[in-house]
Amino acid sequence: MAETTGKAGKSKAPNATKRLRLGLGVMLTLLLVVGGKLFLVQGLDVGGMAEAALNSRMTSAILPAERGSILDSRGTVLANSVIRYNIVVDQRVNTKTDAYKRLEPQADGHDKLVDVTRDQAISELAAALGMDTNAVRDAVTGEKPYYIVAKDVKPDVEDRISKLQVPGIVAEGVSKRVYPNGAVAGGVVGFLQDGTTGQAGIEQTQDDQLKGKDGKRLFEIGADGLRIPVGLDELTPPQNGKDVKLTLNSDLQYFAQQAVQSQTDKLSAEWGVIIVMDAKTGNLLALADTNSPDPNNPGLVAAKDRGVRSVTAAYEPGSVEKMMTAAAVIDEGLASPLDHFTIPPTYTVDGQTFSDAFAHGTEERTLAGIIGYSMNTGTVMAGQRLSKEQRYDWLKKFGIGEAPDIGLPATAGGILTPPDQWDGRQQYTVLFGQGVSQSTLQTVRAYQSIANNGVMLQPRLIDSYISPDGTEEKVPAQPSRQIVSESTAEQVQDILESAVTEGEIKDAGIDGYRVGAKTGTSESPCDDGKSGYCGYTASIVGMAPMDDPRFIVEVVLQRPKGSIYGITNGPVFRSVMSQALRTYNVQPSTGQPARMPQYAK
Repeated sequence: MAETTGKAGKSKAPNATKRLRLGLGVMLTLLLVVGGKLFLVQGLDVGGMAEAALNSRMTSAILPAERGSILDSRGTVLANSVIRYNIVVDQRVNTKTDAYKRLEPQADGHDKLVDVTRDQAISELAAALGMDTNAVRDAVTGEKPYYIVAKDVKPDVEDRISKLQVPGIVAEGVSKRVYPNGAVAGGVVGFLQDGTTGQAGIEQTQDDQLKGKDGKRLFEIGADGLRIPVGLDELTPPQNGKDVKLTLNSDLQYFAQQAVQSQTDKLSAEWGVIIVMDAKTGNLLALADTNSPDPNNPGLVAAKDRGVRSVTAAYEPGSVEKMMTAAAVIDEGLASPLDHFTIPPTYTVDGQTFSDAFAHGTEERTLAGIIGYSMNTGTVMAGQRLSKEQRYDWLKKFGIGEAPDIGLPATAGGILTPPDQWDGRQQYTVLFGQGVSQSTLQTVRAYQSIANNGVMLQPRLIDSYISPDGTEEKVPAQPSRQIVSESTAEQVQDILESAVTEGEIKDAGIDGYRVGAKTGTSESPCDDGKSGYCGYTASIVGMAPMDDPRFIVEVVLQRPKGSIYGITNGPVFRSVMSQALRTYNVQPSTGQPARMPQYAK
């Protein structure tokens, strides 16, 4: 038995040694793995770990870019932005922080870490905000992760609060849009959606130029949610937007808005517009609408009144188109202003009968007299000397069917159907502004070419962009084009002036200045498009001074009440044109006015 036991003891010893060695080997392997990992992390990837740790401590605040201003031609502010801040708090962080440290500048120019109690911080925050200390204490105390302590804080106050480094307090920048002139050019300026994105007018079309690029501020916070006083603080400044300078004159714009609103109210019209253009540059000095919106609160007016009807609304222009017919036949060599026409009471051609707005017998008229008394009969007689294709080409040449590009949304191009689609009557009605539609701006553009010796300049509304550093970038004018010869333009100018001196538009005259003008009346289709006509569109467009025309003014009323034969926009035209002449110190006329005979001898 003893011998057997001895053998068993000898056989167990080697097995225990093997197990011990195996265990030591496993432990050494684990130590090598852990040590290798530590060496890899601490020896080879120090930067990566440190960067990850830093990133986990970083928080950011957006610094909003200041939206550029919208200015009139003289620098008057029509829209600008102010930066304001909302002071918000994470109540959980502030409530649990009885004291903290912050850097404060010392008299020797160095910064020093100082201890600040919560009560002290609340008192300082209240003083900076101009609020009651207890009200601030209530605002920062609780369990809400986000709570607004104060709104619309000015930048200097935000700067003071930032330096306090109050635990849990963050300033959120917001850009607040302000329109100092209210409804003056409100539809042109437009307004913002949710206070950030342009929704109408220049605010919409020039949004990319105006909005700029937001900046950012990065800073470190500890695990307790407190800002680390000596931690990283990185600032990426915002890039402010550009100012947009317009060609409008805000004083003249205001005058025109008041004038057209008064006339519209007087005649119970649905709406009215006035355009004032500089004939020498194409610059738009006023784009006046009735019921103009105040961009500070655009919802106070109906949605249909928030745009710029002088560029968006297309309608049959009526007799203002007769100027283009006269210019066409003169430039083609088919007629001259004093050519003789025998005008019957009604005129029939190709089975279509035309009459005038006033009853008359057979009359002997000049072409100037046909235009001066706005005779449909005589216009058709003169205009039929043009082929159908020529009539179309001339309307096209004057810009009808072509939307002016002035930087506003929804600009109308009007309707000019091809001549092969005209019926037996439309081929003649286009000669006096029916069967064709256009905007007020298109009509003004056509008259500008006559005022400018036959050269059409494209209308301009945006004059320049001004960078935050003050650099001004002019918006180049679009190419001009010769519409009629200088001789033709001068003859048509004389026809228009004679319509005031000798014709039916004497109430458009201005003492001391030579004026040329043309009126227009057309039937207005009903809004449902199915019920025929519902009222009239009444307009007058003209230029002054005729010695060297400087301004074009057009007044348009939609569906004024009362007899159309008793409605006149001449006095309103005279008032606005007079104001334009005064505003720009245009000297009175010195030459003798044109007085072309209206009747043929």
